Amino acid sequence: MSRQAALAELRAKIGDESPASDWHPVTQEMINDFADVTRDHQWIHIDPQRAARDSPFGATVAHGFFTLSLIPHLTGMVEPDKPRYPGVSLTVNYGLNRVRFPHPLLAGQRIRARTQLQSVEEVKGLGLQLVHQVTIDVEGEQKPTCVAEMVSRLYFHAE
Repeated sequence: MSRQAALAELRAKIGDESPASDWHPVTQEMINDFADVTRDHQWIHIDPQRAARDSPFGATVAHGFFTLSLIPHLTGMVEPDKPRYPGVSLTVNYGLNRVRFPHPLLAGQRIRARTQLQSVEEVKGLGLQLVHQVTIDVEGEQKPTCVAEMVSRLYFHAE
C-alpha cells in the first residue's frame, strides 16, 4: 500500500474507535519488575502490607508510567510479523500530547485498551503522523486508569 493510499484510508477512519483489546492482568510481580527497572521503589507500588494499611487505595498501585509503557502491547502496535498497513516499514512512538490518570490501577486488576483515531497528517519526505486517543480501562471500574493522546509515525518502504 502506498503512503497516499494509507493516508486516504486513515483519514476516512478519523473518529472511529478500534475494538477493545483483550483483558490483561497486572500482577504485583510486573509492578515490582517495573520498579526495579526505573528505580522507583516508592512503597505505594511495592509494599502490599504497608499499602493495605496506609494507602487510601487499600492495595499497591501500578506506576502511571508502567501503564503508559503497556500501550504498544495493549493496542497491538508491537506485531512485527503483521504490520497494520502493507508498505509500512517502521512504526515509531513519536510522543504524547496529553496524559491523565483518572483512576488508580491496583495490583491484581485487569486492563484493556481502546483507541480512537484523532488525526492523520503527512510528514513531508518521512511518512504519516497519527494521533490516537488511548483509553485504558480497568475491569469493573467506571473510570479509566489512563487516557493519553499518543502520537506515532508510520514510515514507508521507498516508493
